[in-house]
Amino acid sequence: MTMIRSARRLTTALSIAVTAAIGLAASGLALAQQRTPLLVYTALETDAMKLYKDAFEKANPDIEVKWVRDSTGIVTAKLLAEKANPQADVVAGLAASSLALLAQEGMLQAYEPKGFGALNPAYSDTARPPAWVGMDVWAATVCFNRVEAKKLGLPKPESWQDLAKPIYKGAITMPHPASSGTGYLDVSYWLQNMGEAEGWKYMDALHQNVAQYVHSGSKPCKQAGAGEFPIGISFEFRAHQVKKSGAPVDLVFPKEGLGWDIEATSIMKTSKKMELAKRFADWMASKEANQITSTWWAVVAYPGVASKLEGIPENYEKLLAKNDLNWAAKNRERILAEWSKRYEGKAEPK
Repeated sequence: MTMIRSARRLTTALSIAVTAAIGLAASGLALAQQRTPLLVYTALETDAMKLYKDAFEKANPDIEVKWVRDSTGIVTAKLLAEKANPQADVVAGLAASSLALLAQEGMLQAYEPKGFGALNPAYSDTARPPAWVGMDVWAATVCFNRVEAKKLGLPKPESWQDLAKPIYKGAITMPHPASSGTGYLDVSYWLQNMGEAEGWKYMDALHQNVAQYVHSGSKPCKQAGAGEFPIGISFEFRAHQVKKSGAPVDLVFPKEGLGWDIEATSIMKTSKKMELAKRFADWMASKEANQITSTWWAVVAYPGVASKLEGIPENYEKLLAKNDLNWAAKNRERILAEWSKRYEGKAEPK
């Protein structure tokens, strides 16, 4: 009898456990089914996307982030092409110069996220409420492969003007400004800070030394790190990563100053999930999100969160040149048309 009672108790316990497991599974399935997808267009580095998604969804388990990712220029062109029938709910990690253009087109929903007052106002739209809210600053950085350069007898450049010297002929790759936000911030910087006549003159000289214009801001530094070309004009996130991987690269911050832009978040005015989009914008402005951002970026929107990154100088923020993002947005189409007319012949095939 004792054995029979024990067997019954075991059977009952197993039944309860199975029922509980089924209940939990059903609960989890129900939650998954209840999650609302939020379509987010982005130019974030793929390294970063998973961390943002996981942390946001943990804090907002009823929302599922659906990324659509491409380089800055491609995302910007896609959004403009969809103006009559917008698809995205939110844009995150896109250049502020691109978002300023979308704002000028009346495509963005102005919104001041929760906690906005804690952010550095210099890195968000000046309008109140802002059309876009900054995440981080990214700026031009030259990756110099000292091993390959030594083989070719190339000195380490110190300035933008150095890169236009004939000794560097065929030794440089840089991002295509129509595809890459990094490429466009370079061109915008040269035109704003040298003046348009001198800026185009400088780019004519630099063009003689460029082997290829590639469709990614990261690729030139990766190419330099791999020894494909001794010099790649890139940006500090990727430069830091390539150097950290052990590649024989030095990071050069040209002494005249650095072109820069801001990765930022905006809500699309036509989103049918406005409350969810605002929750995403709130979270992207939070200290938690900025702490994730500081994993790769030396300058983030939340003061005091950024950490020292290998290869990035202490005075990095002071190297950022004057930059009118609204000018860059307003003149984008004209500048890219002129650039393409002059230099498209060396563009990497798409």
